[in-house]
Amino acid sequence: MNRKAFDKLNYTLAIVGVQADGKRQGCIVSSFAQVTSSVPAKFTISINKDHATKDAIEAAGSFVVTLLGKDTPKELVNQFGYKSGRVGDKFAAYEVKEDVNGNPYLTENMVSRVSCKVIDKIEIGNYILYVAEAVDAEVLSDGLVLTLDDFTNAGAATPVTAPVYRTLEGNYGWKCTVCGYIYEGDEIPDEYQCPLCRAPRSKFVKR
Repeated sequence: MNRKAFDKLNYTLAIVGVQADGKRQGCIVSSFAQVTSSVPAKFTISINKDHATKDAIEAAGSFVVTLLGKDTPKELVNQFGYKSGRVGDKFAAYEVKEDVNGNPYLTENMVSRVSCKVIDKIEIGNYILYVAEAVDAEVLSDGLVLTLDDFTNAGAATPVTAPVYRTLEGNYGWKCTVCGYIYEGDEIPDEYQCPLCRAPRSKFVKR
């Protein structure tokens, strides 16, 4: 099987935001998709089981998705795509609003917002596929969305923590399954901890 056939697919990049137990969590995804035209509209989204955002969605039962604008700065994508919410509030450096469910979202550099209530879920390997219905939505700007092709064609690498289906090339080193940090080496010490999220060696997988 030639997996590069999958690379012909393109995806919209978005931020998932959720607040639970007094903490804000968020991450970059490309898995947000509308699956029905019914009223209310239904959407699906997949989240890695090891992500703090998944735990927050489980607790809140809702989330908000904002679609990134085509001119979104790489720094913002890096903030939500490369860093772990277990070690800090990703929203702290930005002006934040809350939706009808109290979930955090950004408006600057965003094209639109869809607030969702979880109605079902399916476990798929190391991911959870959430089925949700829209409870509120708004257009935030007239710009075009940022796609994965736009981002990578501009010379940027796919955020390694994003639950996307196209990943970075390479099979060297070890990857932290919690935050995506890459340990460059043939072997990883048993006592090693991720320098970003402090995950133990057991959370690393060989690339």
